Amino acid sequence: MVQPNQTQSNTVAHREPTPEMIEKQQLYREVGLTEGEFRQVKGHLGRPPNWTELGIYSVMWSEHCSYKNSKPLLRRFPAEGPRVLQGPGEGAGAIDIGDGQAVVFKIESHNHPSAVEPFQGAATGVGGIIRDVFSMGARPVALLNSLRFGPLEQNRVRYLFGQAVAGIAHYGNVVGIPTVGGEVEFDSSYEGNPLVNAMCVGVLDHKDLQKGVASGIGNPVLYVGASTGRDGIHGATFASEELTENSEEKRPAVQAGDPFMEKLLLEACLELVNQGILIGVQDMGAAGLTCSSAEMAAKGNTGMDLDLDAVPQRETGMTPYEILLSESQERMLLVVEDGREREVKEVLDKWGLSSAVVGRVTDNRRYRICHRGEIVADIPVHTLVDDAPVLHRTGAEPEYYRRFAGVRPEKQMDPIHPQEALKRVLASPNVASKRWVYQQYDHMVRTSTAVRPGSDAAVIVLDGLDKALALSTDGNGRYVYLDPEQGGAIAVAESARNVVCSGAQPVGITDCLNFGSPEKPEVFWQLEGAVNGMSAACRELETPVVGGNVSLYNETQGEPIYPTPVVGMVGLVESRKHITTQSWKQEGDTLLLLGETFAELGGSEWQQTMNGEISGRPPQLDLSKEKRLQKTVLEAIRQGWVTSAHDLSAGGLAVALSESAIGGEQGANVELESDLDASVFLFSESQSRVLLSVSPDVAEEVGKLAASHGVPCTNIGRVGGEKLTIRLNGSTAVELTVKELSAIWEGAIPCAMNPSSTN
Repeated sequence: MVQPNQTQSNTVAHREPTPEMIEKQQLYREVGLTEGEFRQVKGHLGRPPNWTELGIYSVMWSEHCSYKNSKPLLRRFPAEGPRVLQGPGEGAGAIDIGDGQAVVFKIESHNHPSAVEPFQGAATGVGGIIRDVFSMGARPVALLNSLRFGPLEQNRVRYLFGQAVAGIAHYGNVVGIPTVGGEVEFDSSYEGNPLVNAMCVGVLDHKDLQKGVASGIGNPVLYVGASTGRDGIHGATFASEELTENSEEKRPAVQAGDPFMEKLLLEACLELVNQGILIGVQDMGAAGLTCSSAEMAAKGNTGMDLDLDAVPQRETGMTPYEILLSESQERMLLVVEDGREREVKEVLDKWGLSSAVVGRVTDNRRYRICHRGEIVADIPVHTLVDDAPVLHRTGAEPEYYRRFAGVRPEKQMDPIHPQEALKRVLASPNVASKRWVYQQYDHMVRTSTAVRPGSDAAVIVLDGLDKALALSTDGNGRYVYLDPEQGGAIAVAESARNVVCSGAQPVGITDCLNFGSPEKPEVFWQLEGAVNGMSAACRELETPVVGGNVSLYNETQGEPIYPTPVVGMVGLVESRKHITTQSWKQEGDTLLLLGETFAELGGSEWQQTMNGEISGRPPQLDLSKEKRLQKTVLEAIRQGWVTSAHDLSAGGLAVALSESAIGGEQGANVELESDLDASVFLFSESQSRVLLSVSPDVAEEVGKLAASHGVPCTNIGRVGGEKLTIRLNGSTAVELTVKELSAIWEGAIPCAMNPSSTN
């Protein structure tokens, strides 16, 4: 075997350290490898690595690419089910939706890049997740997001938030994929480390499902799309370390996106899929050419030879290290049958795309890189993917968890009238209308959006079919902070509840696990507890986890964010006539409250708004009750009995009633009875509750259905009038016009984003 050139050719020898220097000066630490990992690399190679090989191992063994801290936990997720066509391990997961079709979806983070360059960081996060979906052979039909930022009172936060939303809007709007839903929350824990999670959903015929596998010895490996520059180098490593005062220096690690190029790439790849030309396809995302090529070879149990001289480059003098680790956007790697290169080029030329044959599939299971006629890297390919380190960490229960055990938030309530509390909670940016965000998105492009942003879940219809898809993203970092297992389970349950309230059967999830440093036992305890809770909920609700992303090291100056697992849920609407929204539709409808209300204010929006901090325990979730509730709601919708459905989550019953009234532009008279204090009852965030409006002539039937499933069902009032009037035990707790409620709810975020406005 030819040994790789240890100096990387004479032209770059003066710029790159030798293997001896790497070892002696411990330069491997600069690229994120520990001493033990470096010894492991030496063992795999039988010698010290050169600079290029070190770079390859450093990105492939980063948390972002290898999941070395989280892999043991991720194995706990249920990933199989009768509908699962593709689970974790490919660009995205795929679920059978009948009629020979599948829904393909995934969510990923772009947190660190968005913290230092929010517009491009968020935009390229959208671009990357789109490529993950069409690399599976699916046409993207919808985008969603989940965002977390610090308090909007701060100038820096307003800048980050505004630019990230603009970046998301720019990329999605230009590519022509509707952004149909999402969620936004604000808390001081995200002040220095915002979360930008992007989700893409696509649809394909079963026969078109693709995988990122390099197979067929001698088959060519094609590079397609934008040329390679120096942007994004070590982006995967950057995403695997916490943010510090020096993170602004990492600005060059943030890529610049070109959504028009992405559109061309999307159409060209789907045309190749339709022609049956592709053997394997993968996005050049994190770790760029390195990760895509090494993973494709490893999954195919083959090897790969790459010639870097053939890689299209937009900058001169790029080293092998730079070419391999660049994360320039809008690039794909294809493997096609030998002899069909001309057919591929004809399609790519039609779309005005650059392409080049950059390598061949080999039978030696080695990953060999050639540059200027010399071998600059020669690595057993399985050591990059299958033999990456797996760390088995142990968590430790944090002190605050023990301290909060006996805290009863309802006992700490200030004596404030429920009506005033409702005004303040509705004005909280976490509860207030997110119209300021989604009005920047083109959510109607492709004319498939049946339910626009603003309801429990977005709904898109499918061409030529009566079916539709309901889509939701959900997560609550406060709950997970107070009790990781309960909070993780609630994230899944609420997301499922949202799609059920839209008329859909939940079929699967993708997740994004946003946490601090797993090297801290308290953070790992949070991560493990959340995964356990999510796994239990997924099993009970029969929603397999078909893919996702782990984003760790979300910290600023050593302070972690709230642990924030985000769930992207997909549900199947069997018939378009079942599509349901949260807004009241007709005067005279009966209001039914399904579920039970307890004194559960820990981690609630009421507690945060009134006290400025959270404590205690979050609401407790009984998964059996949750499953029965969802079954009841879905059956009632399919019977045609439900005119609106709205899950009770942030802000509890008071906020759910207000949102349904605002959306329907009509009020209601609500009569409640409870032993609980008015504010406790109205703002409790007890789980497994849904607010329905139904025609009076079917209210009794809905009640019987609920009773048959053991679900409490209470008639609480009637839709109609210009005011929302809520009485508890005969006393008026709230009496506000719908216009007053709407002004508070709609105006909060625009006013926060323009604090100098007099409006």
